[in-house]
Amino acid sequence: MISQSKTKQETIDKALILFDEGYACSQAVLLAFGNQFNLDESTAKLISSTFGGGMGRLRQKCGAVTGGFMVLGLAYGNTDPKDMDTKLAAYNKVQELNRQFEEINGTSICAEILAPYANEDEVTQRLHHKLICRKVVGDAAGLVYDLVQQSI
Repeated sequence: MISQSKTKQETIDKALILFDEGYACSQAVLLAFGNQFNLDESTAKLISSTFGGGMGRLRQKCGAVTGGFMVLGLAYGNTDPKDMDTKLAAYNKVQELNRQFEEINGTSICAEILAPYANEDEVTQRLHHKLICRKVVGDAAGLVYDLVQQSI
């Protein structure tokens, strides 16, 4: 299921490059790990495309975190709906990612992450990408890397 992985820094750098190219935070995190799971790149882009901006720009759960949740599903998720042990273990990984992310950033809610760093005008001009979003993409990718390595 999992192929040879990159180093942690290579994975973070890949996520940041993708984000800098214009991919949503959710896409950048998922795509940084896609090859490790033989995930079709086009499918990964499409699946994660609407989770940016705190879930479709609703400014709810941070897209970098939701991209990480997708990766954790690839690493730990269940395929049998009756396999509650695997399902609950995967949920624990999701909760752990969220906990660690919030420990670093104070929250995992997009609007709350943006508030101290970007006002509404800066968000409209998409300056928040440089002010804070790039950082949280790197944070999420690094945390996910560590959690995924636990399954190898």
